[in-house]
Amino acid sequence: MMDLMKLSKELSYALRHAPWEYELELDEEGWVEISQLLVALHESPQWKEVTEPDLEQMIEASEKKRHEIRSGRIRALYGHSTPQKVSKKPADPPETLYHGTPARVVASIMEQGLQPRQRQYVHLSADMNTAEQVGRRRDDQPVILKINAALAAKDGILFYHGNENIWLADHIPARYIHR
Repeated sequence: MMDLMKLSKELSYALRHAPWEYELELDEEGWVEISQLLVALHESPQWKEVTEPDLEQMIEASEKKRHEIRSGRIRALYGHSTPQKVSKKPADPPETLYHGTPARVVASIMEQGLQPRQRQYVHLSADMNTAEQVGRRRDDQPVILKINAALAAKDGILFYHGNENIWLADHIPARYIHR
């Protein structure tokens, strides 16, 4: 039996305070595609089995109506501590960005580069601590990759400023990535 109260707290944290930690892309009104949220939740062993009906049940069961679902999207209704808007205008990144990832996928990244997978963008961190936090959601001992963002940008790779800690890119070729 799923603990709906715990799930509600996890979602509130993800949607209100640390969407970057879950690599979620909220729109300016705080909405995220349920499919993207489920991908993020399924990366954590505790939430591997969560389904859309579980999310609906969680919302129904809560007296405090913390979340809402509409047209395949979900959002937290209040209590946000993050600046919502992700600007999609290309911007000059810092010289180095970081990406925390499970050790098991490093070989593939070093071969194929960083791909957005089920998300719209590749998520990169401005500092190693943030990269480690993101990586820890999927691995207790994440590998922190260094991205030569300045060179990638000079070579025409577009970067978008997510918030003070997060940068987004469509794809990062392997030649810009170092362990």
